[in-house]
Amino acid sequence: MMIPTEWIMGLIGGLMIGAAAAMYLLINGRIMGASGILGGIVDATGPTWEKAFFIAGLILAPLGYGLAFGFPATNLTSNPALLIAAGLLVGIGTRMANGCTSGHGVCGISRFSVRGITATVAYLLAGFIAMYVGRHMLGVW
Repeated sequence: MMIPTEWIMGLIGGLMIGAAAAMYLLINGRIMGASGILGGIVDATGPTWEKAFFIAGLILAPLGYGLAFGFPATNLTSNPALLIAAGLLVGIGTRMANGCTSGHGVCGISRFSVRGITATVAYLLAGFIAMYVGRHMLGVW
């Protein structure tokens, strides 16, 4: 039985995110939450250069992979209004939840944080409801 390539790539990506989160915590003593790190750059709180390098790595690593091995096919919409609305909603949600999926999902769950687990369940439910409504009730996706 062959394991689908997408699953293997997902496993490798997950291991890399987990390793990055562990290294960030061990080296800096901080939780790796991408929205909090990006918010720290915008607010100019703490060592901004360190946060900027982290965000640059989040952007440059997949870009480098894509340039070297080709970009994967996605189901990303070409509707700019939908992309902007989605980005704004994600940004508002991460501020309201005091973190994003990397902070709550990867780091919170691994530390058995009740707040992290609750936030991750809420993210998953909201995503499920949004997709159900968009696909089955509005016919958007």
